[in-house]
Amino acid sequence: QVQLVESGGGLVQPGGSLRLSCAASGFTSDYYAIGWFRQVPGKEREGVSCISSTDGSTRYAGSVKGRFTISRDNAKNTVYLQMNSLKPEDTAVYYCAAEERPGVCWLLLGYDYWGQGTQVTVSS
Repeated sequence: QVQLVESGGGLVQPGGSLRLSCAASGFTSDYYAIGWFRQVPGKEREGVSCISSTDGSTRYAGSVKGRFTISRDNAKNTVYLQMNSLKPEDTAVYYCAAEERPGVCWLLLGYDYWGQGTQVTVSS
């Protein structure tokens, strides 16, 4: 059973930075994708970024491209989301998700495993 634990959320002023972490365990395959999603109350969950273990390829939503960077530390089985130049509209609960399959990753909601979420609030 894959388990995901997010951390790193908090309150930050507009223009500030945060780094989210997703510690993953329980993979039975070397091929998997990990994605970051976010959700605001009353709105659908949306994909933010993802990374593939197959080739390290990444994908970003247009709203965060150039501001957010996804990376991984294989030794620690952890994926990070570095968020810079944060805006109030980035405020949401951020979720880490994973699925075991080869190939590129997608910012779709069909991931098999989800973390509990971490709150990010961007406000002055």
